[in-house]
Amino acid sequence: MSLACAECPQDVRGSLAAQYFVDAIRDEDTQHATRLMDAKDLKSASGYSMKYEAAKTVSKTTRNVRSIEIKNGTGKEKKEKFVCLLKTLEKLLNSLVTGKKNNPRRNPNVTCWKCNKKGHVQRKCQTISPNQEN
Repeated sequence: MSLACAECPQDVRGSLAAQYFVDAIRDEDTQHATRLMDAKDLKSASGYSMKYEAAKTVSKTTRNVRSIEIKNGTGKEKKEKFVCLLKTLEKLLNSLVTGKKNNPRRNPNVTCWKCNKKGHVQRKCQTISPNQEN
C-alpha cells in the first residue's frame, strides 16, 4: 500500500488496506459480517474477522450437543459398575506389583531379519553385528 499509494495520507491507505482485506476473505458470511462492521483500518478488520470466525466455529461444534436425562436409581447402578471396575483395576495393579503378570505371547515361527533365526524379531536380536564390535 505504501508504494501503490505513496501520495495518499496514512488513514486513506489504512482504509484501502482494510477494504482489500475484506474483499480477499473467501468465506461469504465472514466477508459480509466484516463488511457490515465498516472497519476503518486493517487491524480492526482483521481482528473482527478472526473473532467472527472463532464464534462461528464454536457455534458449529456446540450445535450437536444433546441433553441427557438422569432417571432415579441409575446412580446406584453406575456406582456399582464403578466399584467393580475399580476392584478389577486394583487386582491388575496388585498382580503387576507382585510380578505375577502374564508374559507376552511370542510366536515361535517368527524369523529375525538380522540373523535369520526363528523365535525373535530384529529389534530383540542378540547377535553382534560387525559395526558393534568396534
